[in-house]
Amino acid sequence: MTAPLFGGPLPAGRAILVAELSGNHNGSKARALELVHAAKEAGADAVKLQTYTADTITLDCDRPEFLIRGGPWDGRRLYELYQEASTPWAWHADLFAEAARLGLPCFSTPFDDTAVDYLEDLGCQLYKVASFEVPDIPLIRRIARTGKPVVMSTGMASQAEVAAAVAALRHAGAGELCLLTCISKYPADPRELRLRNIPQLAQDFTCAAGLSDHSRSPAMAVAAVTLGARLIEKHICLRRADGGPDAGFSLEPQEFAETVRLVRDAEAGLASAPFLGPGDGERENLVFRRSLFVMRDIAAGAVLTAADVRSIRPGHGLPPVELPHVIGRRTRCAILRGTPLAWDLLV
Repeated sequence: MTAPLFGGPLPAGRAILVAELSGNHNGSKARALELVHAAKEAGADAVKLQTYTADTITLDCDRPEFLIRGGPWDGRRLYELYQEASTPWAWHADLFAEAARLGLPCFSTPFDDTAVDYLEDLGCQLYKVASFEVPDIPLIRRIARTGKPVVMSTGMASQAEVAAAVAALRHAGAGELCLLTCISKYPADPRELRLRNIPQLAQDFTCAAGLSDHSRSPAMAVAAVTLGARLIEKHICLRRADGGPDAGFSLEPQEFAETVRLVRDAEAGLASAPFLGPGDGERENLVFRRSLFVMRDIAAGAVLTAADVRSIRPGHGLPPVELPHVIGRRTRCAILRGTPLAWDLLV
């Protein structure tokens, strides 16, 4: 990345792993705080909230347009779902403070101008634009005017919509930009994630790129870092069995921790120097390569035949490539069976 996302240099080759709390607090502030601790213990680099109320994101209306059809929330009214899933604004200050106490950056997704104003009062240092808000250019401009870094998911958005949103962000003064490939389906099928969009987004928009992952497979995050993802976002819950609007596509703490471990292992492998030849951990095993050994007792002055010399392990003798050049040579002295062949033993 060209600039730090969280107020300090980002280690080269290391993705930021974000734990999304979303509605997994199940209406309990204590549970929300417990989720912040769980994210820290699981190895998350940051936690993310969503800042809205049912009234700022939709309308309390019984018309059929406000009824959800299909998916995990089939049959529910939008207003009721957002009432349940929203994180009360009164909790935000304590959640930000607790995350800061744990050394865990906290940021949020605002869904209207009043949410941006509120988060600015809290000192929010980074903003997320949700996939569903990509076409909301006025909201995107308001977020950009804070001058803070912006992470934007691109689920459902066309190339033209993403381009318009990026242009609006940059023209209005947003800081560093990170675009996330995303499938806005809950849960998302790994076969639909289109991970190759990660390097494509980075190339097309000259910015960092990553993954907003609504699948429960740790393999997707691992694959994402091999494709250059610099930020990966996954939902976290305490226990899926406890239910809640987002539980079905969230990771439990031990699953999040395993995802972190696998991602860090993948990054370590990617960081290995790209060269041919023995690495530091391989040098001691060079001795187990094949080399030329004498297979039976040979008298001085004897002419070596194919029955006298073979390429076998270990690697103390001449390299196997020399076999055609030693056959037919005379021995300088008697050689015992099992002796590694060397040029000074031959005439």
